[in-house]
Amino acid sequence: MISYIFNNVFFNPIYNGLVYLIDILPWVDMGVAVILITIAVKLIIFPLTKKSIQLQITQKKIEPELKKIKEKFKDNKEEQARKIMDLYRENDLNPLSGIMIMIIQIPIIFALYFVFLKGGLPEVNSELLYSFVKIPTEIHTLFIGLIDMTQKSLLLAILAGISQYIQIQLILPKLDFKRNNGQKRDFKDDLTKSMHLQMKFVMPVIIIIISYNLPSAIALYWITSNIFMIGQEMFVKRKMEEKQNGKILVN
Repeated sequence: MISYIFNNVFFNPIYNGLVYLIDILPWVDMGVAVILITIAVKLIIFPLTKKSIQLQITQKKIEPELKKIKEKFKDNKEEQARKIMDLYRENDLNPLSGIMIMIIQIPIIFALYFVFLKGGLPEVNSELLYSFVKIPTEIHTLFIGLIDMTQKSLLLAILAGISQYIQIQLILPKLDFKRNNGQKRDFKDDLTKSMHLQMKFVMPVIIIIISYNLPSAIALYWITSNIFMIGQEMFVKRKMEEKQNGKILVN
């Protein structure tokens, strides 16, 4: 049942979209088609990602106040929880909605990934095509005439890792473990710092390794996706700042 829903709602539409682009735009090579279909899907789910980014930005903004509440009411968990919920309400923040948004996006991300990994291009699986989608007469696998999308590419793998690093930099909150009165970091702080560093440095390396061992279409997908998400982050952040500045001027 899950497989049926995934294939018919996510995988097949994206696969058909990719083949359709290649067919109706004969000048488009496989690499450009990968970029176009990735951007198209990202635009479709932009309302979801926009909300997710807004939540992340708001969470980073209230992080200092959140730390103060946790420290002030560390011996009174009930009051601490109440104060935290009040802070969330004041800032129109619902942590559960952020989780739901991420869950909704997961099958879309996997569908994009599997289209480029298991789509079989340049061979087209006619059994997956809709009636109005034709098999292209020719598929140009060389991206901008240089990089074969069916083969691995060290250059694109490295660019995928770099773009992933930049994207993570924008998302992750800055950590501050300075303690007053010579207090030492506790286990929770060390664990948080360790996870933060792994996300920041280890994840891009993993992306490079994975991308290099798969067809370069996967690496190009990661690059396009990360650049688009970086642009989204900057756009949403600017709009939120403009809105906030507008409120301040009015008040």
